[in-house]
Amino acid sequence: MTNIDLSSLYRRYIDCLNARDLDRLEDFVHSDVHYNGRRIGLSGYRAMLQGNYRDIPDLRFHIQLLVADAATVASRLNFDCRPVGRFLDMDVNGRRVSFSEHVLYEFEDLRIRTVWSLIDKAAIAHQLASTA
Repeated sequence: MTNIDLSSLYRRYIDCLNARDLDRLEDFVHSDVHYNGRRIGLSGYRAMLQGNYRDIPDLRFHIQLLVADAATVASRLNFDCRPVGRFLDMDVNGRRVSFSEHVLYEFEDLRIRTVWSLIDKAAIAHQLASTA
C-alpha cells in the first residue's frame, strides 16, 4: 500500500466517523484493535465512539495534519464543539471549546490495529478558566 492510498483510506475513515456510520467501522478498524495500550476490540472501539457522540452531540473530526508511511498514519485532529456535562474530567456543561488531538495509527491488513491518542486537555482547561 502506498502512502497516498493509506492517506485516502484514513480520510474515508474520518468521513465514516463524521457520518456516524458505525455499521461501516469494521471496514476501517481491526477486530483486535488496541487503544492507548489496552486491547478494546472492535466492540469497545464502537462503544467509545458512541459515548463520544452522546457526550458531544456536535462532534466533528477535522484533519489539520496528516502524515502517512507504509503502515502508519500520524494525524492532528481539530475539534470545535460543545460537550455536555463533564468532558475529560472537566465541567464543560455545553460551553464551546476548541482543542486538538494528536493520534498515531498503526494499520494491519488495511485496518487500524493500534491507536495512540493524546488530547490537549490544557487548551480546554484554559478556555474554561477564561469563561468562568
